Amino acid sequence: MNVLTNLEQIQSNIRQACENSNRNPEEITIIAVTKYVTIERTEETIEAGIENLGENRLEGFVEKYNQIEDKAKWHFIGTLQTRKVKEVINKVTAIHSLDRLSLAKEINKRAEKTVDCFVQVNVSGEETKHGLNPEAVMPFIKEIAAYENVRVVGLMTMAPHVEDKTVLKENFKKLAQLRDTIKQKQFEHAPCEYLSMGMSNDYDIAIEAGATHIRIGTKLVG
Repeated sequence: MNVLTNLEQIQSNIRQACENSNRNPEEITIIAVTKYVTIERTEETIEAGIENLGENRLEGFVEKYNQIEDKAKWHFIGTLQTRKVKEVINKVTAIHSLDRLSLAKEINKRAEKTVDCFVQVNVSGEETKHGLNPEAVMPFIKEIAAYENVRVVGLMTMAPHVEDKTVLKENFKKLAQLRDTIKQKQFEHAPCEYLSMGMSNDYDIAIEAGATHIRIGTKLVG
């Protein structure tokens, strides 16, 4: 399975989804999720023209970062334990899983410069998923103002594993509406411009609902 061929197909699907929703494909950032692949495959992904890589396990991130370093922009997309923050904090472009004040506090303490963060929201309400309930997001963002090294650039969610496109669309739209509400507040510490949502099986639906960052593993790198 060739990464470049996969990427061309994904870009074609992105163009179609953007056409369907009157959007510009340039607004979409593809994050290649490399958690299940080798360092060699990750390097092949960079050679294919992908700038942004996503890891959701600390061990995998550290191993790949030590080899690849800043040949790519790294996104930490998994649950981040507070005590592990120091191992990723000054190496990543963005953290997509900010979901509690203790984590914001640790990021603030360890960061050498302002860190772009996405607040993780559990839109579907599934018990197995991490993230804040939608109604808790605004108060949480107001509290984060106390941490000068944390900048909330957007919201992130993981859609439920269902075939029903209507359910997926509703989840994505809810996150987009929440993002719009926060963005209108014009918080200095939380411009909240972006939406990290959509994976291999539903990124086209996510784009039509407003996604700016899509996290693709299987369909891109295998």
